Amino acid sequence: MKIGLLQCDDVMPELQPAHGNYPEMFRTLLLEQVPDAHIRVYRALDGELPGQPGECDGYLTTGSKYGVNDGLDWIEDLQAFIVELWEQGVPLVGVCFGHQLMAKALGGEVRQSEKGWGVGMSFNQVVERKPWMEPWQDKLDLIVSHQDQVVRLPPQAEILASSDFCPYYLVQYQQHFMSVQGHPEFCKAYSRDLMDRRKGVIADARLREGQASLSAEVDDRLMMRWIVNFLRQSRGS
Repeated sequence: MKIGLLQCDDVMPELQPAHGNYPEMFRTLLLEQVPDAHIRVYRALDGELPGQPGECDGYLTTGSKYGVNDGLDWIEDLQAFIVELWEQGVPLVGVCFGHQLMAKALGGEVRQSEKGWGVGMSFNQVVERKPWMEPWQDKLDLIVSHQDQVVRLPPQAEILASSDFCPYYLVQYQQHFMSVQGHPEFCKAYSRDLMDRRKGVIADARLREGQASLSAEVDDRLMMRWIVNFLRQSRGS
């Protein structure tokens, strides 16, 4: 399987020695699931995108400190590429920023949430079961770091997992697009360090809640298993 990783940001330089950059985070979990996978990184944030949608069997987007409504050229270009993937039936899985940009590209709406930052662990109920959700469980608890949310879904969207804080947490669009607000690639240590760097930006009470939530079990490997299953099913392999 050839997977294209559409990189939308870099990990803070001071955190890279301990945690690596986004490609390393994704590569570690993906290769656990598919040891022979070929992962090609496209630095979308620098304007690098595939020449043709069919260059890879499927694509993943990373998260980003940028917002989908920031009006940057590279974000507009990536949004146009997402539309091209949609029209050509090429599988895509969006993570956090990618989750939001997919919704916007297909006609939805994203804006800063009145509920504030989501940090630490998020606890979600799976409300719809799909064949690629193996092994099955009816919850999906992942690390998050976001203040924007999808507030209106495109008409093609189907909600698969949800919470009171984030109603549109896991979403599928027909058979080849799927996205999640959480970060399966984040480990607890990185989440903790990231929250430490955002003191003064995020309310102290929310940071304390986020740090405390990291005592819970995270479904990172389960979500990556589901992502791989989805990409394989979408390509019919």
